Formats: sequence, structure tokens, C-alpha cells
Amino acid sequence: MKMFQKASVSFIVEGDMAKDEENPFLDINANIMGRLENIPDATSVEIEEDEKDDEFEKLLNTFIAAENSDTNEEKQQIVEQSEKQLEKEPKIVYGNDEGELAQAYTNFIDAVTAIAAMRQIEFPKLSFVPESLVPNYKPSLGKKIVSDTLACWDIMLAAFPDTLSTLNPNASDEQLLNFAEGLADQNLQLAVISYVEILIDIENCEISYEERRLKSQRKRVERALYEEYMRRQERKRRFIEVLQAKNFPIDSERLINNYFKTASKDAPAAFEVLTTNPAMYAPIENDKIKPRFFGLVKVTPQDGIRENHKIGSFLKKVKA
Repeated sequence: MKMFQKASVSFIVEGDMAKDEENPFLDINANIMGRLENIPDATSVEIEEDEKDDEFEKLLNTFIAAENSDTNEEKQQIVEQSEKQLEKEPKIVYGNDEGELAQAYTNFIDAVTAIAAMRQIEFPKLSFVPESLVPNYKPSLGKKIVSDTLACWDIMLAAFPDTLSTLNPNASDEQLLNFAEGLADQNLQLAVISYVEILIDIENCEISYEERRLKSQRKRVERALYEEYMRRQERKRRFIEVLQAKNFPIDSERLINNYFKTASKDAPAAFEVLTTNPAMYAPIENDKIKPRFFGLVKVTPQDGIRENHKIGSFLKKVKA
């Protein structure tokens, strides 16, 4: 198997035709398949489409026609026929890149089908369906397109061996299009042109897919960060409520907020300080310490130290 390069993308052609060393056109490489396989699968981002305007327009025209009918029976028949038609012919809505790829693939297959019929060559079973591009392209679909394209090239080579033997194996997209302009057979001309369009459109779809994948990945990271933030806020709230319920002489919110801020940098060290010297995060409020012995013994700095240790011991046992 040899190489056939088309600009930035190329296909593989295998089978009996690839064994013909006398035909230089059979030099075709698998770069595009390799490139497709290197794109990781990801949950494609679902893009909601609301394309019902055309259906509404059809129904509106139906009702207008019904109003102009002579009898109610005629009106009902027109409405029912229109509704049945809409049900039979659901509209397929592609994205911009996907729509162009679907059209290029369809044109290519139609052209090769005509070639196969004209030369009485058996047409292969295809694995790709254009409608599968809805709502979005994904690499697995690209591989099916590659497989179908390779099978169709076998037919083209079998039908026009002499004509295609003059094609430069390293032809660029522009050279392929110039080559197509000089072809006498219209079906072969359309096939080559559509093939180039497939190369371009599939690459555009891959770029769009990668953009959606990265956007989806970014959203997952952002959601994970937000959920972690909410968990931290909930833990803060529980710690604060537990402290406040004990009526410790300390600003509970300030204590817990400063602890969590420090813990984000060094959790073990922050917890050690919290449980041994919580006053590092918020000072003990001596004016809130209740005097002992019914107020007969005034509050001293020693009482603040005792409360500091009491708060630390309490926090060491709290599981919030």
C-alpha cells in the first residue's frame, strides 16, 4: 500500500485494486483514519434545535386554503391531508458543517452509484447514513464515511483505470478539482469534486466536534468546582451553627471562614491550629465570657485562655 496525499487529509484504498503496481493512482495512505482515531470519544454536546417554522407555515397555508373551500368537509380533508404529509416527511435539520458533509457524501454516493450501474459493477453495502449526523458529527461517524469512501474508490478505479492513472498520487485539493474539470464523464467528475468536498467538510466537522468537546469538558470542570464550593459552604454553615449553639465567646463566622481559607492551602496545619489555638483565626471575646461565682469573680485573661482551649477541644470532636 502506497501513499496518496490530498492537501491535509488522505484516505486508504485497500483490496484487489491496491495490488496493481502499474496504476500510480493506487498509492493511497491512511492518514485520515489515523487522525480520526486520535480524536477521543466524548459525550457530544446536545444542541437543541427549534426548526418548526416551516411546518407552522405549511399548516397556516392549509387553514387559509380551508377557509376558501366551499364546505366544512373540504376544509377537514385539506387539514388532515396536510397533517399526514407532515408526519410522513419529518424535516431533518443539520448543523452547518454537518449539512455540508451530508450533501457532499450524498453527491459522492449518487455519482458512484451511477458509475457502478453504467459499468455493471456490484455496489457495496454502505455503513454510513447522512441522517446520523443529527444532531452533531462525532468521530465514529467519520470512520464510517471513510469506510464507504474507500469502497467507492474501488469502483471508480475499476470503472476508469486509464483515466485515473493520469492523476498525480500527491495531488492537492486544488489539483484534484482541476483534474475533475477536464473529465468527460459527468458522474466521475461529480465523484471527484464531491470527494474533495468530503475531505474539507469532514475536517471542518472534526474541528467543530473538538470545540464542542472542550466546551463540554470545561462545563463539567466548572460544575465540579461549583459543587465543591457548595459543599464547602455547607460545611462552613454546619460548623458555624454548632459553635453558635454552644454560645462560645468567639465570632463563629470569622473563626470558621478564616479556618477554611487557610485549610485550602494546608489542611493538616490549619486543622491543628483550629483544634489547639482557635483564637488564631478569631480572638476570644472576653466581654462575652460569663463571670464565675454569680459575677463575684471578674473575668481575667486566664479565662480567655481557658475558653480558647475549650473551643479547640470541642472542635476536635465535631464532625460536620
